[in-house]
Amino acid sequence: MREDITNWTNRRSVLKATGAAGLASLAGCVSTTDDEGNGNGNGDDGNGNGNGNGDGGSDDPYTIGMVDALTGSLSAFGERNQRGKDLALERVNNAGIDGRELDIVVEDSEGQSQGGVSAAQKLVNQDSVPFLIGAVGSGVSLAIYESVIEGTDVVQLSQNSTGLNLTEFPGLLRMSPTGRTQSVALSNIIAEDGYDEVAITYVNNDYGQSLTDAFVEAFDGEVVYNTPHDQEQQSYSSVISEMDGSGADAWLFVTYQAEFATMVNEAFSSGYEAQFYGADSVSGDNVLENTPEGSMDGMKIVVPSAPVEQENYQEFASAFESEYGEQPTAWSAYAYDCVVTAALSIQAADEFTGAALQETVRDVTRPEGEKVTSFEAASQILADGGGPSDVDYQGVSGPIDFDENGDPVGFLQILTVEDHDYVGTGFIES
Repeated sequence: MREDITNWTNRRSVLKATGAAGLASLAGCVSTTDDEGNGNGNGDDGNGNGNGNGDGGSDDPYTIGMVDALTGSLSAFGERNQRGKDLALERVNNAGIDGRELDIVVEDSEGQSQGGVSAAQKLVNQDSVPFLIGAVGSGVSLAIYESVIEGTDVVQLSQNSTGLNLTEFPGLLRMSPTGRTQSVALSNIIAEDGYDEVAITYVNNDYGQSLTDAFVEAFDGEVVYNTPHDQEQQSYSSVISEMDGSGADAWLFVTYQAEFATMVNEAFSSGYEAQFYGADSVSGDNVLENTPEGSMDGMKIVVPSAPVEQENYQEFASAFESEYGEQPTAWSAYAYDCVVTAALSIQAADEFTGAALQETVRDVTRPEGEKVTSFEAASQILADGGGPSDVDYQGVSGPIDFDENGDPVGFLQILTVEDHDYVGTGFIES
């Protein structure tokens, strides 16, 4: 299985490394219905060829849904997603999908499973979307799938879920790679740094549990402390004290930015010293801005990364910075590619239904087709009579190539904290 390393640095870091971080805007659109109130239509294009994906030649927009973390402890991810989504949507609509635009109704999960389920129920049951982008957080994505999507024809494509357990649900697609590679990479890095004991704390959900279990399985040394913690607590002093008391000199954090910043502050104020390591979700501007200088220096983090040397990523990054004044993150790139993949699936399908989109969503990114690096180029192949298997969209986040489990190809990047900033110090691809 191939894996890759993603890019997660802030704008200051991009001068020293290839990573980036970003904030974002929030956006959403109103759904449309056909003349009979049956959602977005599923007839032919009015020309008798059955490829119009719509309601008898309607020029109404195609409407899909997106569940994102606009508020809550995962909102930093949601903000990044929205900017990637907005940039992709603008480009899709500039080109059009057989003369029609794409609308995306965005609902807030608040970073929680119940919030995600409620948002998805609204999109699927009220807005009748046949394609759902969502969500941030593996537990949220899985809750949506099991409670709302499973047993229907609706396509679900998660923008930001890396939990290992999602591989067991092939009907749940994701754009970001499985976190198993992060866990294996972290185990190798910690061992190579000379540590044979490690203390771990992880956020008490599917994401935290699955990455931690994979790390424990891969690590040849001894895990002397392995304890979960809840989200959004005011203090984690007892966890930090127990990690210090474990005697391990290497501490691994599998949690989110807000929780990790609190832990760093409490470890620093208590005078505890250890070598820090982290999964992707602990890095970001919010952590740097809310922790003291020198409190994390030397920390190593493994994050998903876009292929920053590829021409289409560089063009995306340039356009992103021109629009928003900062470099994108890999999470922005994943959201961008979710929108493009959805748009190509719609154009390639015989009708705008979940069942039809299930037939095209995987094919438009598979290596059997002609490699193209933009929506415009892929759309032109379809407009010229090509089918979904004639297109191999290569995303700004890298090759997608969903496998039988709904997992994509991926890259990883190693970040090291130097002078209270993230510096890229290596890439991993497998």
